[in-house]
Amino acid sequence: MRIFDKFESIILSIIRWKMSPINYARFIGVTIGENCNIHTKCWSSEPYLITIGNNVHITQNVRFQTHGGSHVLRSKVPDFDSFGKIVVEDDVYIGAETQILPGVTIGKGSLIGAGSVVTKSIPTGIVVAGNPARFICTIDQYIERNLIYNIHSENLSPKDKKQILIKLPDDKFLKKKFLNSEIRK
Repeated sequence: MRIFDKFESIILSIIRWKMSPINYARFIGVTIGENCNIHTKCWSSEPYLITIGNNVHITQNVRFQTHGGSHVLRSKVPDFDSFGKIVVEDDVYIGAETQILPGVTIGKGSLIGAGSVVTKSIPTGIVVAGNPARFICTIDQYIERNLIYNIHSENLSPKDKKQILIKLPDDKFLKKKFLNSEIRK
């Protein structure tokens, strides 16, 4: 590694550490719309191939991959390289620890569950989750299923929210069913 490359790497590490996630993303070339809430700094080595729409919420440790697997192919095709642009349309929520793979478009108003691996493009207005990410329900179905759990705490202070949550009856908390009733004994 040349001395300039080492120096550049150190400077970029300092910048990455010091900047907010959204400013860092813009600095390295990610195109980002308005009113976004971004909590990751895990962008591909080709961040300029990533476009984020308006009103997008990207939680911690979401990773974007614009290429991959080339090393294995280079034994047969020495100069092999392939890339895919990633587009996240408006009003999307992406849960923590999600992986977005090359060539994926996430449609407007969709929700990606935490820990998902998105290997295919996602249509508008649906909820997906899993590895690989699979269809769970539409956004309208998600809203309908979860309205009974709404405690209207979005604009409360953390202290006020804590007081409500401590006193909240159990039937107001989300509870997941067991995967298989035979497993639970």
